[in-house]
Amino acid sequence: MAKVNPDSDEGHALVLIETYRDLPEALLAKGSLESAGIESFLADDNTVRMDLLWSNLLGGVKLLVAPEDEEDAREILNQAIPESLELEGAENYLQPRCPKCGSLDVNFQELYKPIAFASLLINFPLPVHREGWFCQTCSHSWTETESASNELTPEKPSFL
Repeated sequence: MAKVNPDSDEGHALVLIETYRDLPEALLAKGSLESAGIESFLADDNTVRMDLLWSNLLGGVKLLVAPEDEEDAREILNQAIPESLELEGAENYLQPRCPKCGSLDVNFQELYKPIAFASLLINFPLPVHREGWFCQTCSHSWTETESASNELTPEKPSFL
């Protein structure tokens, strides 16, 4: 792994691996690469951190790596979501699945994002809450009461 300074003018070119609309996603991807020993850099992260609405204008937060690390970085970021997590001294955790399509690409949402983001446009944030799951693959959303009869969907994670 080569040490690259993104601010130097020594001819080191960085390769764009991925762009992310949201800073937390970019930070997770950067952390995944760093845990594998691949040095990476985020571009436009400070601007997006200051004002989320600038993200689309800038093309999102950009994840950059050295050219020699590009293949390994893409391989790490394209790994499939594991169906279960095995932790020492703890019971295996089964990943939640979408009851509609069976995808593992789901997340628990407490904030109703459409209203919350729209309220930012009028400079009056309205944190409207609703608890439920959202599938990133098929855009299906459901609550725990709706999924009680579906054994594929676990209850709200204990860490939330």
